[in-house]
Amino acid sequence: LNILVDTGSSNFAVAGVPDPDVTSYFNTELSSTYKSQGIDVTVKYSQGSWTGVLGTDVISIPKGIYGSYTINIATILESENFFLPGVKWHGILGLAYDALAKPSSSVETFFDSLVRQAKIPNIFSLQMCGAGLPVSGIGTNGGSLVLGGIEPSLYKGDIWYTPIKEEWYYQVEILKLEVGGQNLELDCREYNADKAIVDSGTTLLRLPQKVFSAVVQAIARTSLIQEFSSGFWTGSQLACWDKTERPWSLFPKLSIYLRDENSSRSFRISILPQLYIQPILGIGENLQCYRFGISSSTNALVIGATVMEGFYVIFDRAQRRVGFAVSPCAEVDGSPVSEIEGPFTTADVASNCVSSVSFHEPVLWIASYTLMSLCGIILLVLIILLLIPPRCQHHYTDNDVVNDESSLVRHRWK
Repeated sequence: LNILVDTGSSNFAVAGVPDPDVTSYFNTELSSTYKSQGIDVTVKYSQGSWTGVLGTDVISIPKGIYGSYTINIATILESENFFLPGVKWHGILGLAYDALAKPSSSVETFFDSLVRQAKIPNIFSLQMCGAGLPVSGIGTNGGSLVLGGIEPSLYKGDIWYTPIKEEWYYQVEILKLEVGGQNLELDCREYNADKAIVDSGTTLLRLPQKVFSAVVQAIARTSLIQEFSSGFWTGSQLACWDKTERPWSLFPKLSIYLRDENSSRSFRISILPQLYIQPILGIGENLQCYRFGISSSTNALVIGATVMEGFYVIFDRAQRRVGFAVSPCAEVDGSPVSEIEGPFTTADVASNCVSSVSFHEPVLWIASYTLMSLCGIILLVLIILLLIPPRCQHHYTDNDVVNDESSLVRHRWK
């Protein structure tokens, strides 16, 4: 089975029944080692959801980590907008922390099980390749997942580390953004509104609405295109050029500043337009069309595949940090399309750009319960005033399914 590697969720799940959009599935009846736990589980993503049953089975890894290990695995019995037409994968490997595991954090994650049983270091690293290649198409684009360490051949130059702010998603602290070398001049808290995370399961670079608008304005202002359809920026339209043209020279570089382990310093990861102006399969004989690889978000800034394809990313859970290094596969026509530079001073930003208050439960639930309680008190006062004997009792229930805020990658990585 092909498995989508997702650092934005925490359940390991595979198709457990036939589905029109998957070519293979895991038939548990044919496994002599599978054991059902009989626990129903539902995971919702910002795109798609699935429901299945938790169980355990024995896995082995063919390269490097020898032996057999028992892990939790969910078999997907029903899904909605999860398995999509043309996808090449049959399940998902959630590599985030157990705080996001469903139905509760007591479900040991795949990687935690491997660290405990195989005694490997609590670190994994990911190289996603595909820069400059069409979003839709056949075949694969390579890439590597290294469990338990770092592979020197997968990066160039130095690794720069930024602290993990909280262990649920891989939450980091973003200090500022630059377009074409020009600072957006936003309060750094805008970049971390709700949270900023590194998520391989998200297709695009997703930005909070205020940040997204500022980035679009800055790109439009600094690009060499005088008039551009608004539909291109919102993702509803493609932009097309003659196949002999390379439009990337028309657009600016985009830089993201992350706080260094030394909090008085920062470093920046930069992506060239080849990563965020993404080719789609050609239309007709002479045209090549492109989409905008950045979108707006209502709940997080998400460093997704658009950015990650430029870097070798190290998830160092042992030292609670995420590392970035330039990836050798991030090249188009022989030229690098990603950069890392530093250190820079953080004197021009706040000492803490992340809100000290973190709500893992939706704030709207808290607000709604507060309002309902207030209404109940008012109603009780009215009843007393009207001298009506019956008392009102209110019973509230709590839905325990919390969304994992990741977007499933369509087709290739997209």
